[in-house]
Amino acid sequence: MKITLITVCFNSEKTIEETLQSVLMQTYDNYEYWIIDGKSKDHTMNIVKEYEKKFKGKLKYISEKDKGLYDAMNKGIKKATGEVIGILNSDDIFADENVLKTVAETFEKANCDATYSDLLFMDEETMSIPQRIFKSKTGNYKFGWYPPHPTLYVKKSIYEKYGLYNQDFRIAADYDFMLRIMKNNVSMQYIEKNLIYMRSGGVSTNGLKGYYKSFKESLKVLKINHVKFPLFVNCFRTIRILSQGIQAKFKKKENFN
Repeated sequence: MKITLITVCFNSEKTIEETLQSVLMQTYDNYEYWIIDGKSKDHTMNIVKEYEKKFKGKLKYISEKDKGLYDAMNKGIKKATGEVIGILNSDDIFADENVLKTVAETFEKANCDATYSDLLFMDEETMSIPQRIFKSKTGNYKFGWYPPHPTLYVKKSIYEKYGLYNQDFRIAADYDFMLRIMKNNVSMQYIEKNLIYMRSGGVSTNGLKGYYKSFKESLKVLKINHVKFPLFVNCFRTIRILSQGIQAKFKKKENFN
């Protein structure tokens, strides 16, 4: 099973090397890696080009102006030749060297259309101190449950059937996409393991202001997807998010992995 991995970036020179290294260390060999750059003005692409040879033909890239994060993601999906597509943010890393192997094995064993796992939000500076624990488990979207998007791997055929990311949204197009596939009962297999370490500090995770922006846009997503009682569902969703941060404060670091 060929996996297409996509990293979208813009002025990511401070973090992109860690991301590249975490992909390079993967034991699973049947993948292609697309870097979709928004015409960075810093040294991001210099770093990418330095790593290109190390990937032995697996790494491909484009660097051109885009209309934002989700436009870039859509570009990558359209270029993908793999049966399965995953998105790794330019400031996130794989938790270990067997992530892609675990994903591929899960698709084959479960015969599913998508997989997802647990997610750790780490401190922005060192990526070593957990800030939020996203224990995915399983649930119902009607009660505010959703899988963590950075851990989501989806068959390309699902994108072709249900559409790409809606660029009308600035920070919640991933939630919109996940709602679409959950509403249509796409088969999703949970992997009970932390596969991704996500750096805190993004637009949707940066303090109360970030949560407020996320809340507003997520409410719109719920309404256009015709989910009943959208305000209550969004409140349940937000409570889940806040509880993940509280949980991290009360657990010791050694218990996270």
